[in-house]
Amino acid sequence: MPGNRRSIARRRSWRVRVSSSTVRRWRAGWGSAAWLVRGLYDLQLKTMHGFERLFCDETPMPVLDPGRGRTRICQFWAHATDDRAWKGPAPPAVAYVFAGGRGKKEIVAQLAGFEGVLQVDGYAAYASLAGDAMMSGQIQLAYCLVHARRNFVRVHKTTNSPFAAEVIERIAAVYAIEERIRGLDAGERRATRQAETKPLMEALRARLIAVKDGISRRSTLIKAIDYMLERWQGLTTFLDDGRLEPDTNTVERSIRPIAIGKKNSLFSGDEGGGETWAILASLLNTAKLNGLDPEAYLVDVLDRMVSGATKTNQLHELLAWNWKAAREAEKRAVA
Repeated sequence: MPGNRRSIARRRSWRVRVSSSTVRRWRAGWGSAAWLVRGLYDLQLKTMHGFERLFCDETPMPVLDPGRGRTRICQFWAHATDDRAWKGPAPPAVAYVFAGGRGKKEIVAQLAGFEGVLQVDGYAAYASLAGDAMMSGQIQLAYCLVHARRNFVRVHKTTNSPFAAEVIERIAAVYAIEERIRGLDAGERRATRQAETKPLMEALRARLIAVKDGISRRSTLIKAIDYMLERWQGLTTFLDDGRLEPDTNTVERSIRPIAIGKKNSLFSGDEGGGETWAILASLLNTAKLNGLDPEAYLVDVLDRMVSGATKTNQLHELLAWNWKAAREAEKRAVA
């Protein structure tokens, strides 16, 4: 046993202590890199907003607030595109936007130039955005079927409700169809949804309405039903447009690395650090989505920008999907 205590003590002594000056140098280095690629980040976000379909989600980001001796909660918003499911034009990409809050004004500012379908969860700021007179007709909301399903999953886990299980099974039938039509063109997807999925969704709505009348307003099940019925139009938008997905899984997958990073880092040092994180994470995670080695991609991008090999008016060549296409073309030329 004494030997074990000494072993534990030795392991504890191995902990690395990093000086504050070293941390400042690291932060300065990442800040410089972010400053260099800021133009590319802005172009990526603008390019993504040029497509007619966009996913959006958000996650809290604690930031140090030295004057108050604690952290304050800022926000990371994630904008994502990906038309691979129907071979459309939008590439797989994600752009994170650091903001001081989670309200309507933040998302309005971010989406000022976007027109099209915004696929989101049920957060009220999105509904407020779409209903704003200034944005009238500019943005249409498509809600997430997975979020609606999660409410019934929670109810079933806590109450073992037979009706919650029924709803889960009905939604599973919808996703069985989605699995079958993934990769087909938009017209084929729409046709199948109209013929097969639409009757399933109409039957589900009828069941929700019928069951709702006999349930106590205090029931957790009624909340799950109300959530779905109140957003029904947005939840079924995908039935009429084969370019859309029934959920926001695309952006949720892209925001997961940020959530994991928060658990490791606990907080961002300041707002500048949050912006640096957003810029670099956008480029690195978009590189991953396009099947690239993110480190090799970022090193090459920085080299081309610093050396002047890529001019400001050529930045589009460094967008991850264009960079990938150019490298693949070079390989074919050599072969």
